[in-house]
Amino acid sequence: MLKRIAIVAGGSGLVGMQLLHQLFQHKEYDAVIAIGRRHLALKHPKLAQIEVDFAKLDRCDLVEGLRIDDFGGENQQIIEALENQSCEIHAFCSLGTTIKKAGSKDAFFKIDHDFVINFAKWTYKIGARKFLYVSAIGADQQSSFFYNKVKGQVEEDLKLIKFDYLGIFQPSILLGQRKEVRVGEDVGKVIMKAFTTVGLFRKYKPIQDSQVARAMIHHALKQPKLVVEYISSKAMQALQKD
Repeated sequence: MLKRIAIVAGGSGLVGMQLLHQLFQHKEYDAVIAIGRRHLALKHPKLAQIEVDFAKLDRCDLVEGLRIDDFGGENQQIIEALENQSCEIHAFCSLGTTIKKAGSKDAFFKIDHDFVINFAKWTYKIGARKFLYVSAIGADQQSSFFYNKVKGQVEEDLKLIKFDYLGIFQPSILLGQRKEVRVGEDVGKVIMKAFTTVGLFRKYKPIQDSQVARAMIHHALKQPKLVVEYISSKAMQALQKD
């Protein structure tokens, strides 16, 4: 019998890929479902994948999707656990893009806001009661910076969904091996590494993708004291020293 299932959106990104690999290795998770526009080039005994349209996620039947993609009964235990509502479900979201990659501010908002909220509502309907979301340092719906403003709007809209626990992770610049080159972000990494030697700027110290993923799993599994919890980049880095 499966005790705990993780559902992950954004598995192709920096944090998402680290998250998947750490969930595979974690004894507290019996199965991992990756949700995406296309299948990832990954294979693992714990992993099940379904392709979705995030714009129409409310029409997606998770169990039916798992049945369609079930070769040799590999997904049967997951299907039974979902149908019987006999397992704990944790939803992890690291969906996100850049305005340049999206092509416009409207397209960016659709991915970084609408798709995240669609995923949150969908997982809540399925039975997830813990939701872990990768936001960004400086997220603020009142911000004059479009990126920070959108992230802040997402945070506020997620609070309207009645999860038992909502973990909002606000990392600084992410370190890791991206598939695409982000020149501005690479320059930022160099600058911030220099500035973080000064006390005032330490909260902006770049953070490894693996540290963010590890912090998300840690907070998903601990007994929450708050319904909504903000986890700073500094707190995520400090966690690794324990």
